[in-house]
Amino acid sequence: MPTYVAFLRAINLGAKRKFPKNELGATVEATGCTDVETYLNTGNVRLTTSLQSRAEVEAVLEEAFLADRGFEVSTIVFTPKELSEVAADAEELAADAGELGMQYVSLLKDLPSGTRVRELQTVEYDGERLVVRGRGAHLLLDKRDSYHSARLSNAWVEKRLGVATNRNVNVVRTLAARWGDPPGQHD
Repeated sequence: MPTYVAFLRAINLGAKRKFPKNELGATVEATGCTDVETYLNTGNVRLTTSLQSRAEVEAVLEEAFLADRGFEVSTIVFTPKELSEVAADAEELAADAGELGMQYVSLLKDLPSGTRVRELQTVEYDGERLVVRGRGAHLLLDKRDSYHSARLSNAWVEKRLGVATNRNVNVVRTLAARWGDPPGQHD
């Protein structure tokens, strides 16, 4: 059975969108998924399922989350291989960026069109740069404390590339190490 990594968008923000990780895991298991593991309280979950496509997994989880929580939870699903590729891209971009203050990745629900990627391939503002690779939109910041004032936010990405959820690159690296494909297994 295939394994997937799901990223939930906009949970545990404010008083009305609570979804603690233990309750998240129980809800995922209630859909019939196995080998469920969560990481942090930001909506990161690994699961094994008999479902054969990313779209099916997203739909089943989103329906279960709505039923359990009473609010919609956009869910973005990656295969372990895709997660490892996003982490590898992040490493390469960090190495090329020189003195990098901070790096975030907006994980995209859908693969953007080639035209859209070319339009946004490398967008820069003072101290901010966005690079789109596959379903990862990488935000590179010169200053460590500038994410909350960045123009190239997840909201900016979503307006141009569709539903996305943002993670600090350290979370992406950790999850790729835990749940991604082992080194040497990528094509």
